[in-house]
Amino acid sequence: MSGSGQFRLLRERRFAPFFLAQALGAFNDNLLKNVLILAATYQTARYSRLDPKLLVNLAGGLFILPFVLFSGVAGQLADRFDKTRVLRVVKAAEILIMALAALGFAGHSLSLLLASLFLMGVHSTFFAPAKYGLLPQILKPTELVGGNALVEMGTFVAILLGTTGAGVLAGRDSTALVGAALCAVAVIGLLASLLIPRVPAAAPGLTIDWNPWTSTWSNISAARESRPVFLSLLGLSWFWFYGALVLTQLPVYCRFVINSSEQVVTLMLVDFAAAVGLGSLLCERLSGRKIEIGLVPFGSIGLTAFAVDLALASPAAPAAHVLAVGEFLAQPHAWRILVDLFGIGLFGGFYAVPLYAMVQERSPPQKLSRIIAANSILNALFMVAAAAFGALVLATGLSVPQLLLITAALNLGVAVYIYSLVPEFLLRFVAWLLIHTVYRLDERGLENIPDEGAALLVCNHVSFVDALVISAACRRPIRFVMESAIFSAPGINLLARGMKAVPIASAKDSPLVYERAFESVAQELASGELVCIFPEGRLTSDGAVAAFRPGMMRILAQTPVPVIPLALSGLWGSVFSRYPGRIWGPLLHSVSARIGITVGAAVAAQEATPELLRERVLALSA
Repeated sequence: MSGSGQFRLLRERRFAPFFLAQALGAFNDNLLKNVLILAATYQTARYSRLDPKLLVNLAGGLFILPFVLFSGVAGQLADRFDKTRVLRVVKAAEILIMALAALGFAGHSLSLLLASLFLMGVHSTFFAPAKYGLLPQILKPTELVGGNALVEMGTFVAILLGTTGAGVLAGRDSTALVGAALCAVAVIGLLASLLIPRVPAAAPGLTIDWNPWTSTWSNISAARESRPVFLSLLGLSWFWFYGALVLTQLPVYCRFVINSSEQVVTLMLVDFAAAVGLGSLLCERLSGRKIEIGLVPFGSIGLTAFAVDLALASPAAPAAHVLAVGEFLAQPHAWRILVDLFGIGLFGGFYAVPLYAMVQERSPPQKLSRIIAANSILNALFMVAAAAFGALVLATGLSVPQLLLITAALNLGVAVYIYSLVPEFLLRFVAWLLIHTVYRLDERGLENIPDEGAALLVCNHVSFVDALVISAACRRPIRFVMESAIFSAPGINLLARGMKAVPIASAKDSPLVYERAFESVAQELASGELVCIFPEGRLTSDGAVAAFRPGMMRILAQTPVPVIPLALSGLWGSVFSRYPGRIWGPLLHSVSARIGITVGAAVAAQEATPELLRERVLALSA
């Protein structure tokens, strides 16, 4: 899907009403929450005698508590019934919740406001599994990244508008206007939900377990069936832990570190929300129509680096008086702080969108909403932990900038741990960097690689990075058959294991490795995976395509699957090839060089021969 195609979804009935309904819900969430937090922080006496720092964390905890209590049931309901029906019921309930909030603001009743905040948490708990579970049912596989990017962009634009509105309304103490706005937006959201097309239930025979504890464990068990999916959920939950620690402290940061007004809090939240929206949209462009989990480590790097700099950019002492927006912007540290917050939001978009799309793609459709609900449970637990952790750290006397440094260090440690458990993330990151820095990749015929099911890919062998280039171009994971000597080489071994490569040696050098390789390939193909071999058996030493060895015929005899010819071009002469010339030529060749991958039509197993496939690869490379 092109960039224009991504926005084309906003004009289509299958997506536009859903987009509007979820964005309006996010707007109301944030308008309610931020007006309450700003009022509690800057107008404490009118609402409560509690310490503002405690009240801010209490409000955050109340909003996410329902995710812990009710996500198990919410996920089952979204799988059991038409997700559109679930969304409509939830949007109808939102009107009643906002009416309660309006009463709370009119009477300056903290108890009513906290109750409505808790109920909006319940609302979001039941909305999320249906929301993310609906996307794979209304979008094509190639639209998932773009669709998720638009949803995240819409969510954070709604956050931006809700946050801006909260700053304006809180500053004017327009309680009647706040209540009217909350109710009006809820009504419009319900009307939009009525236009969402109906979809079939994913698991109509599912029996609902109304026990919150057993249903919760059932959903988590469903998520744990796939290790990459479950670890992706943990990665998303960590992102919410990180985000909660940073964003929850912003009002306290502005009040006690900078000594600035409510409008500066709004400015910072708007800055952050705009960056997440932009980062989400850029994901679709940077990923090139496929789910590019290589962006996730890239996002981790930015989240750590900008949090560290935000801590270092903070002033040593607060201003002598409360700073308005203009006065804050005149401070020497102001723009650096805004850039750091923007960087956190931007790289947060790079981090989260591919993970959501990966979970949707790799989860069984009949269990997807329950897996999304498991994500909500984990997110809630991590966010509750973040609220408790933030309150504990601040209670010890440490400052908000010191808390930011601790958060950055924790993010680095968690990232290293997760990527060591799932090296596929690191592999995709290296592949993504390769084709976005060293090379520029032209792709042709990628639609010939099936979206699902087994196939054997055969390709000419030009360089040491052939596997990385093919991985970067293909949406699906590929199992490469790799010469055992290269597989075991220092540095390469980590990447090879991460991509689950299959080492192979000649029958003469190591009969055991030779036989195990064929057994592994057969198992991968029987499991519906893509397997790629380089049938020349070695890297080219002159740039030509050597004769194909007959080993592929044994593979096809044991597991007859379609054979797809690929051709790589432009890599001969690079530092990664066995080009015999001097080093400076290949080095200059490798800087932003244009390379290509061309995929041909599949050849039936019974028609495939080494000679025919070599001819196809030669024709494609030409």
